Amino acid sequence: MKAFVLRSYGSPDVLDLTEIDRPVPGEDEVLVRVRATSVQPYDWHHMRGEPYIARLMGGSLGPRRPKLEILGADVAGQVEAVGDRVTGFRQGDEVYAQVKQGGFAEYICVQAGELAHKPRNLSFEQAAAVPLAANTALIGLRDVGRLQPGQKVLVNGASGGVGTFAVQIAKAFGAEVTGVCGPRNVGMVRSIGADEVIDYTKEDFTRDRRGYDVLLDNAGSRPASACRRVLKPKGTYVAVGGPATRWFQPAVRVFSAVAMSPFVSQRMAVADVVACTENRRNLMTLTELIEGGKVTPVIDSCYPFEQIPAAVEYQERGHASGKVVITV
Repeated sequence: MKAFVLRSYGSPDVLDLTEIDRPVPGEDEVLVRVRATSVQPYDWHHMRGEPYIARLMGGSLGPRRPKLEILGADVAGQVEAVGDRVTGFRQGDEVYAQVKQGGFAEYICVQAGELAHKPRNLSFEQAAAVPLAANTALIGLRDVGRLQPGQKVLVNGASGGVGTFAVQIAKAFGAEVTGVCGPRNVGMVRSIGADEVIDYTKEDFTRDRRGYDVLLDNAGSRPASACRRVLKPKGTYVAVGGPATRWFQPAVRVFSAVAMSPFVSQRMAVADVVACTENRRNLMTLTELIEGGKVTPVIDSCYPFEQIPAAVEYQERGHASGKVVITV
């Protein structure tokens, strides 16, 4: 099978299209023929090995070389074979999953407990846009933000992959939603359900005095100390991402926000989707929202499999509106 293999850190050119052996599913695994995947910051952070400080933290970045050989955290495809102990899936089933690696390949073995049936009303490309980004938004709002109906939510970075899902999920949960984005995306963010949209080139959202219950910060464009000003006294700030640098960011910015929490009245927290152990259950929740017409993936562009390096390069620029998807 074909796969883009990562052997060293660097630019998208280090992604090497290679013929490798097709994986064989273990007794608790499902072999999936990948039909679509997507690109996100998770991929290019691992491709470049940045921020450098993360290489010393014992996570998924090796200190000198990549730990992940095949990137791609989103998978949508068809079941090719199942392990001896797998129930609930059979050959031909249309499925999707969030994985730690392996989406940039024609086949992948996925633990059955991490796999879910694809929403019936989505194409493979649309389904591949969902797992990591939508799961991040769901965890950030429902689990970390403890969002309740009638509350006010501000989504900073509302036009990106996580942000477009966050706006829709917050509305589906009965919240009043304000999105922050650039001028070219104001109409799009309003069209997916935002009650108010702030153009960050015209207005500093940290001066907004309406008082929010939850602030989901995907952009990291303003310090957490400034973001606190828009929260109610018992509101919650949820850090997701932010501008990257080679050495420290966004890791230090996220951790510093959390370190502030014991000293302020608001909760300062992080949405750690990578550590989540309920991915399948979350995907099933997202499937209900999608099939119920409450959430629809926003796709910026779609690239063929052979152009994954170009897709990664485009996504890394940070200008995509919604998700960048790959057809395999």
